[in-house]
Amino acid sequence: MPVYQYRCAEHGVFEVTLAMGVAAAWRRCAGCNAEARRVFTPPLLSRTPTAAAAAIEHAEKSRFEPEVVAAPAPRPGARASRTVSNPLLQRLPRP
Repeated sequence: MPVYQYRCAEHGVFEVTLAMGVAAAWRRCAGCNAEARRVFTPPLLSRTPTAAAAAIEHAEKSRFEPEVVAAPAPRPGARASRTVSNPLLQRLPRP
C-alpha cells in the first residue's frame, strides 16, 4: 500500500497509508483536527547504497542460515598462527 504525506500548519508532515487512488487532497490532522494539505512526493528516488544493501541482505540471510565457522575471528593486529603438517617441525621453538 502506498504511503501518502500530508502537511499540517501546526504539527508539520504526517504520513497515512491508504489504498492506491483513494488519497484525498485534504485530510484532518490527528493532533489538532485542522485541515492538512497533501504533499506530493516522488516515489523511489532515494536508493539504498550498494554496500548498505549488501549488509542488510547478509544480516537477513544469517538470521535463517547462520554461517558456520571453525574458530573465532583473529584479533586486530595479531599475527596469524602458522600450522605445520610435519610433526617433527611442531617441536621447534616458535618466535
